[in-house]
Amino acid sequence: MAKAVAVKAAKTDGPHLRLERDCPAPVCGVDEAGRGPWAGPVSAGAVILSTRRRIAGLDDSKRLTAAQREALEPEIKDRAVAWGVGFATVEEIGTLNILQATGLAMRRAVMALATTPAFALVDGNYAFDLPCPVRVVVGGDALSASIAAASILAKVARDRVMRELDGLHPGYGFASHKGYGVPEHAHALTRLGPCPIHRMTWAPVRAVIAGNTAPLPFEEAVV
Repeated sequence: MAKAVAVKAAKTDGPHLRLERDCPAPVCGVDEAGRGPWAGPVSAGAVILSTRRRIAGLDDSKRLTAAQREALEPEIKDRAVAWGVGFATVEEIGTLNILQATGLAMRRAVMALATTPAFALVDGNYAFDLPCPVRVVVGGDALSASIAAASILAKVARDRVMRELDGLHPGYGFASHKGYGVPEHAHALTRLGPCPIHRMTWAPVRAVIAGNTAPLPFEEAVV
């Protein structure tokens, strides 16, 4: 298992590269998207940034609009030393659980990098088993430029998949809410029942399968 070092970085005005400079090079930032939704895969991004090729506008993907994220995606891919995106399927989420499936998506993202990293900065407080040593950074997507870039790639890639899945499974509104448990999704799930891309082990989906007629809990989606 990769060695993990935890750090809680001080707040700044935006993502920077100071954490990257404290790590053995090359260092990649890693983040996920889609751990919470009731449907669809979980994705992860991994990005190695150059300290000489800054990317304006990088931030935690949740703080950016969809248009801002989509505009940054090609710039990140063009200016990064290396980038990778990985997914874990709905079936893998059901078999492994969401935590382990997230780690699987992260490993796939890191292994997709054209440059092998010596170190990884991972958003959050859980040290996933990656192919290199790991430092976890609480709130890292708002502090580390490479983690922020990874969060954007993961989010844009997953949103694209959910729009495609909306065409295969119409009526649920996946293109708009991306599988999160918003009112539109809850109403559609109650009316139509689950489809093959729903996470069957999730409590709201299990409730519908069991015939529970109580209103499903709503959540706030990051779209």
